[in-house]
Amino acid sequence: MDWEKLPITVLKFGGSSVAGVERLKHVAEIIKKRRDAGARVAVVVSAMGSTTDDLLALASDVTTEKHGRELDQLLATGEQQSVALLALALNHNGVPAQSFTAFQAGIKAKGFPMEGRIYEILPDAVEAALNKGIVAVITGFQAVTDAGDVITLGRGGSDLSAVAFAAALGASSCCLLKDVTGIMTGDPHVISNTKKLRQIDFNECMQITVLGAKVLQARSVEVAARYEIPLYVGSSFVEEEGTWVMANPVTEGLIIKSVIQDKKVAKIVLLGVPDIPGIAARFFANLAEKGVGVEMIIQNNMRGGMNDIGFLVKKTDLETASQVCRDFCREIDAQGVSFDTEIARISIVGAGIANHPEVPAKMFSTLAEAGINIDMIASTAIAVTCVVASSHADEAARELHEHFIGEASF
Repeated sequence: MDWEKLPITVLKFGGSSVAGVERLKHVAEIIKKRRDAGARVAVVVSAMGSTTDDLLALASDVTTEKHGRELDQLLATGEQQSVALLALALNHNGVPAQSFTAFQAGIKAKGFPMEGRIYEILPDAVEAALNKGIVAVITGFQAVTDAGDVITLGRGGSDLSAVAFAAALGASSCCLLKDVTGIMTGDPHVISNTKKLRQIDFNECMQITVLGAKVLQARSVEVAARYEIPLYVGSSFVEEEGTWVMANPVTEGLIIKSVIQDKKVAKIVLLGVPDIPGIAARFFANLAEKGVGVEMIIQNNMRGGMNDIGFLVKKTDLETASQVCRDFCREIDAQGVSFDTEIARISIVGAGIANHPEVPAKMFSTLAEAGINIDMIASTAIAVTCVVASSHADEAARELHEHFIGEASF
């Protein structure tokens, strides 16, 4: 067979899909079918089951300090186990396969430990294997720095690895196979009547992932949109049609596509900041230098030439952000800083929001009728987000889902 003339497809399997020997054998069967159907197949694999969490727990037993470089070295071993075992399972099943570490696959990244950013993929070795009909099984979640260190790509980083490799190889699509049957209109663990989206636009999907939906890593959707790689999100457990993420799909006609709640955020307010040009630029530059991302920035103009600046950070970044805030407050002689961890972010997402001015009003009235107070509000062309007490987050999500999606026909 002239393998070089066959299309390339990239498959990605999450940790639950390869959580044990039987799951690995099942995944090997899926890969064999795809290859036998006439395709060169590259596979990106996560660590098995709860391996990443188990490794983090081991590290915390050793030390309470966060040594990012060493954690990257540790966590990378999870995917190295997965790819070797899956390659063994494929070869046993009569499918020639070869495992590749990030170094062998040519995945280069830079940035902060545990939050690496891919800047280059040199896929020559992988492509050479594919052209011989060999299935390339590649470690997800990790890359290599110019200094030769392993660096991981953040939670859900295997999604990013798969999409980036699909772009580098010129693949026709990228299939992300998980323990879910597709992208839902809400969190089924919280909302009982969620619906599966058959198709969703790149921008809408990126927004829901940024706002807290766990089904995909936000950065993977960003790369897919940039290189116009259609994404398929489906299950490796059952044969059921999943969700396509693409540019300008024919959608179901819903204004609101998803309701998302995110309890993993904290609110920070800098109090009494001098109203001087450049203050905000200096402050947020300090946070960026520490790798802290911020969202929903709101500045309140106060009397007497002073402002309050509020924003959200991930709870995992709160300790670092807190220290930056305290140091900056002393530097500029601000009045102080406050923190609130008992909050949640509730969002509705849909490309039609900008054309429907009644949507925000309906969102606010729905929350008011449920007795849920709003602390902060932010909006974009395709999303409206409110900050509420974390104790009300699930109720808010259910109420909004019922009012905006509820019995809508698909």
